[in-house]
Amino acid sequence: MIPALRTSTLAKLTVSSRPVSWINTAFPFAAAYYLSRGHLDATLIVGTLFFLVPYNLAMYGINDVFDYESDLANPRKGGLEGALLDRGLHRVTLVVAIGLCVPFVVVLVLAGTWVSAVVLAISLFAVAAYSIPGLRFKEKPFLDSVTSSVHFVSPAVFGLALAAVVVTPALVAVLVSFFLWGVASHAFGAVQDVMPDREGGIRSIATVMGAAWTVRFAIAAWLLAGLLMLATPWPAPLAGLLALPYIVVALPFRAVADGRSASANRGWKRFIWLNYLCGFLVTLLLIVYSLERPLR
Repeated sequence: MIPALRTSTLAKLTVSSRPVSWINTAFPFAAAYYLSRGHLDATLIVGTLFFLVPYNLAMYGINDVFDYESDLANPRKGGLEGALLDRGLHRVTLVVAIGLCVPFVVVLVLAGTWVSAVVLAISLFAVAAYSIPGLRFKEKPFLDSVTSSVHFVSPAVFGLALAAVVVTPALVAVLVSFFLWGVASHAFGAVQDVMPDREGGIRSIATVMGAAWTVRFAIAAWLLAGLLMLATPWPAPLAGLLALPYIVVALPFRAVADGRSASANRGWKRFIWLNYLCGFLVTLLLIVYSLERPLR
C-alpha cells in the first residue's frame, strides 16, 4: 500500500522523477500507439499516464536510492539533473514507485497480448536492472548505454505491440534509429561524470573509453541514427536531419580531456532543452506522416 505522503515528501519524489524528462517516455508510447490505432481510447490514456509519471519515478527514483553515496560527491545532483534523496526517503521512494506502477501494469497487461506483456516486462526489467544491487547495468560499460536506450525506446515498442502493428523494414529502421539516438544520448551524458564516477569507483562507458572518445562515439551513433532514417518513407527521412543539432552540441567536446570532462555539462544542458525542440518537430512530422499513411 502506498503510504500517505506529506507535501514536502511528494515534492521531493516529484523532483526525483525528473519532470523535465517525463515527455521523453510518455511521448514515444503515445505517438506509437495513437498512430497505430488512429483514435483515442482508454488504453492510450492509461499507458500515457503510466509512462509519464509512475515509470519515471521508478526509473529515476530507484536510481537515486541506490546511487546515494556516489551522488553525494557529484555537484550536479540536487536539482534539475537529479535529486539527492535523504536516506529517510529511500524506503518510501521504493514503496511509492512500485505501488504506483502496479495498478497501471495490471491494466496494460490485461489490455494487450502476451507479446505486449513480454515487451513491458523487458522494459520494467531494464528500469530495475540499471540501478539495483546485484545487476547494476549502469556500472557495466556499453551495457549501461544500451540499457538506458531501452528505457526510452521500449515505451514506443510497447505501444506498437499493444496495437498489434505489422512490423515492416521501415518501422525497424525507425526503431533502430531511435535506439542509436538513445545510446548516443546516454554516452554523451556520461562524459560529464567521468571524474566523480572514477572517484566513486563507478565504471561507465565514459570512464572506460575516456571523455573524448565517448563524445566521438556519441557523435557517430547520432550520425548513424540520422542516416538510418533515409530508409523510411517520405517525409520521415526529414527526421534524420534532427541528428545534426545533437552533433553540433557535442562537437565542441570531441577532444575534451578527462580532467575537464565536467565542462561537457554545458552541452548536456543544451541537450536537455534541445529534446523539446526536436520533439516538437518530430510531432509535426508525425502529423504529416499520419495523414498520408497510418502504421496499419
